[in-house]
Amino acid sequence: MAGYFFIESLGELYIDVQSKEIFPDSKFFVDCTPKFPAAEILKKYAAEKAATNFSLKLFVATNFNFPDEIDTHYKSSNKPIQQHLQELWDVLKRMPDEKSGTLIPLPHSYIVPGGRFREVYYWDSYFTMLGLQISKRIDIIENMVENFSYLIHQVGFIPNGNRTYYLGRSQPPFFAMMVKLLREEKGDAVLLKFASALEKEYQFWMDGEKSLTKENPVQRRVVLLPDGAILNRYWDNSDSPRPEAYIEDTQLARLSTTSSTDIYRNIRAAAESGWDFSSRWFKQKDKMETIQTTELIPIDLNCLLFHLEETLLEIYELKKDQANAYSFKTKLSQRKKAIQTYCWNQETGFYFDYHHLNKEQTYHYNLAAVYPLFFSMASEKQSQSVAQIIEEMFLQAGGVVTTVNKTGQQWDAPNGWAPLQWMTFKALKNYGHLGLAKKIKDNWVAANEKVYNETGKMMEKYNVMDNTTQAGGGEYPNQDGFGWTNGVYLKLINEIL
Repeated sequence: MAGYFFIESLGELYIDVQSKEIFPDSKFFVDCTPKFPAAEILKKYAAEKAATNFSLKLFVATNFNFPDEIDTHYKSSNKPIQQHLQELWDVLKRMPDEKSGTLIPLPHSYIVPGGRFREVYYWDSYFTMLGLQISKRIDIIENMVENFSYLIHQVGFIPNGNRTYYLGRSQPPFFAMMVKLLREEKGDAVLLKFASALEKEYQFWMDGEKSLTKENPVQRRVVLLPDGAILNRYWDNSDSPRPEAYIEDTQLARLSTTSSTDIYRNIRAAAESGWDFSSRWFKQKDKMETIQTTELIPIDLNCLLFHLEETLLEIYELKKDQANAYSFKTKLSQRKKAIQTYCWNQETGFYFDYHHLNKEQTYHYNLAAVYPLFFSMASEKQSQSVAQIIEEMFLQAGGVVTTVNKTGQQWDAPNGWAPLQWMTFKALKNYGHLGLAKKIKDNWVAANEKVYNETGKMMEKYNVMDNTTQAGGGEYPNQDGFGWTNGVYLKLINEIL
């Protein structure tokens, strides 16, 4: 896209820096800012790299500005946790950007997650906003919604984060949820104000729908199923290593028996899911090289798109646009029926992702199954069965665990994550399973408070199965900050059951 800086444009230099691991975190270099035009840097590199005393790290330091150091020392265990969180919003706040390396500038202030995550992240932001609402920081919520609307109109969708290396993918589509949150504060005018952005996001997720046929049933993020239903999957426009995880992706590709481009596409699609990474996406639960994200119809994504369709229907009804209202009533009915047909398993009483190539459910137990309850799409009987399984298989001393598999991946056991605690709590509350909802709330809040009292920090994720051990797994150390943990904590402690 014209006017943006892409780290891949540095060609050989980019590959050399990332593959030689001169920085401990692959994300560090891609967040650096070039001091000179890319062509000039590459010319210098070609001229200097053959010298016997050449230092690649020194070359990078000479030609790039390094990103701000991660502040891992910010803590305030001497303050009550709620006071800490109110003050932390200003620590995590970033002002409107200037164009800077791979950063896509945004016109309004926003909250970053913290740690190595120096930019805004799409689905994180909704859960952060839950806490901003409790803190009465409605101005920041509005600014962030405006920023996401800006991105939709500027690049056609909301990318994973506001970096050019994220422009191949989005994240779980929570924008409609954000708009509705702001509407709680400012009324129906908010829905109308962001109607065109919501429509454009929907077009992004449904792109290729009209070209689907029985012979060609898959196009980007849409999949035509045998009975004529259309559901969605995660995808990424690129099939190369992620710049921010170059070495990790290339090493994984070497382990795989499938083509490297397939591996890269599936890794990127899993990154779009936000669950990067989980045995949920693997053919063999302990082997990430068997990743198959694009072959799966995820239950959570399709419930979020059901909610987006529901929001657009509400907008068309407000506008008295009868033709579009009728169209979206049909879409809603069709998607709800398809989710129940392909993702509900009557025998087990649980929701699963659907493998559209193998034409079977995955039977992978994970918390995406609470999304139909969160969006009130399940029957009372279905909710009872899901609640029972959550209590028997997922409930732990520190909250609910993400999946039932221990694999070393961060979106598996023993880890729990703030967004899934909120989704599970609210899903159960919707159907009157108040005792279990309260238990999850109390266990998670206690886990947050224990770590805060010991460290003065809020963490990205928690070990919910053993409160004497920190959460781990994944491609990077557990990060502190942390936007969505702060938001969900503040929201939960204000929930009355």
